[in-house]
Amino acid sequence: MKKLVVASKNKGKLIELTRLLDMPEIELVCLDDFSSAPDVEETAKSYRGNAKLKLLSALAHTDLPCFADDSGLEVDALEGAPGIYSARFSGKIANDGKNNYKLMTELSGYTDPAQRKARFRAVIAFAEPSQNQPDAKIHYFEGVSEGHIALEARGKGGFGYDPLFVPEGYTKCMAELEPAEKDKISHRGRACAKLKEFLKEHWLS
Repeated sequence: MKKLVVASKNKGKLIELTRLLDMPEIELVCLDDFSSAPDVEETAKSYRGNAKLKLLSALAHTDLPCFADDSGLEVDALEGAPGIYSARFSGKIANDGKNNYKLMTELSGYTDPAQRKARFRAVIAFAEPSQNQPDAKIHYFEGVSEGHIALEARGKGGFGYDPLFVPEGYTKCMAELEPAEKDKISHRGRACAKLKEFLKEHWLS
């Protein structure tokens, strides 16, 4: 069985990504298993840039194949915000509740779903170790889920902006969907599907 490192210390993310990839031939581990791995400050100006920062740090401290992801919510009426700042939209002491409240406040003047168009976007970066880590061959995989922001929060599942995001073609918010249904249409699920295809063709063969 091959070992693959998720460039995150979040056990919840590890569980989610293990479910999304669904590859019994691969053992996914997270950075919690490597005491020397530091937290990485996400200072890049794009999802791809932040994913690369986390990936290169993980490669340097594990010497194993790794992948990292970065994602966010983009709202058209807010000119693409919160974007890469989605997790800290409401400030340094941000949490899901504060972020959702700020989003609803800023969209209070927009009542038509057409005015509240939005999308979740995720970028995954994968690479194997090389002698010169900054020169590691990085492969990127992107997933997008289009939709709009609801007028009120609904549902108890998911996390982040899921109670406010209605996927295109649905009347339910992400937080109201069953996990298997959400996985098929989520931004991270779509990015993981592309990563899975790549791993099967180029890494496991």
